Amino acid sequence: MSMIFKFRMLSDEAEEFVRDYEVPYDMNLADFHTYLRESVGYSPAEMASIFTSDAEWEKMREFTSVDMGIEAEDDSFCVPLPMERVTLGQIIREKFGRLIYVFDFFNERQFFIELLECKFAEDGIQYPRIVNAVGEPPLQYKPGDEPAERSAFDEAMDEFGAFEGDDTYDDEY
Repeated sequence: MSMIFKFRMLSDEAEEFVRDYEVPYDMNLADFHTYLRESVGYSPAEMASIFTSDAEWEKMREFTSVDMGIEAEDDSFCVPLPMERVTLGQIIREKFGRLIYVFDFFNERQFFIELLECKFAEDGIQYPRIVNAVGEPPLQYKPGDEPAERSAFDEAMDEFGAFEGDDTYDDEY
């Protein structure tokens, strides 16, 4: 029988917002990130990180949604690990274990997640699941910070198209 973690997620921006989730302890952080993001209706386009946290909500170890391609030569430098390489059970060691889910790096916006309970999975129940939902989450983007409708390629091509060239350049060597 598998173990289930029950987490509570809160926001410092939306006081009425509460989500309680039950998720398998062996769920990897990438799947947890996707589930959380979808549960609050956020776009998948943005990078995110999950941090372990101490009792005072200080960030500790970082796990990123994108593999940064950085490898540590030794243990003296704590390199962010990709979320898909780590499960919740590997980083949650005790009741009331805490995580910080950063969904907006540029504005330092985040959710605070705390383990409430560890229990055995119940027969006939589909996990992961939301067991309590109160209030609305904060908007994914602060007003004025919404991503542009145009792609980075379109913007680069605009800059390229504006290139006038240099008629004084000599093609012959």
